Amino acid sequence: MGKGRILVVEDNMDNYELVRFVLERAGYEVFLAVNGRDGVDAARAQKPDMILMDLGMPEMDGWIATEKLKADEMTRSIPLYALTARTLPHDRKRAIQAGCDGYVSKPIHMKGFLDVIDGVFHEMEMKEKKPV
Repeated sequence: MGKGRILVVEDNMDNYELVRFVLERAGYEVFLAVNGRDGVDAARAQKPDMILMDLGMPEMDGWIATEKLKADEMTRSIPLYALTARTLPHDRKRAIQAGCDGYVSKPIHMKGFLDVIDGVFHEMEMKEKKPV
C-alpha cells in the first residue's frame, strides 16, 4: 500500500510527468485530470487524499475548480494545494481566497516539494490518531 492517493490537475504533460515521477518514487499513487472540469469530476469520483491544482488551465481554470471543490461537502475536506508557475503575491492571495489550503510554486524543487506533500500527509495522520 502506498503513502496516499494524489490527484494532479494539470494541462501540461511535461509538468505532470515530472510531478508524477517524483511522487510515485516517494511512494504515492498519482492520477491525472487535464483541466479543472475533469479535476472536479475526478475528485468527486476518486476521492483522493490530496489534490494538486494548476491554476491556469483551459475549460475551467484552477481557481474556479477549487471554489467548486471547496463548496462541495463531498470534497471540501480534501487538502488542495495550488501547484502553479503563477507566483506573484496577488496570484497566491487569489488561490488562498478560492480555497487552496496551500501553495507550491513551479518549477518544483524536489526536496522542498516532497517536504510539503509529506507534511500534509503527516498532518492528516496525526488528526486521525487524535482522540475525539
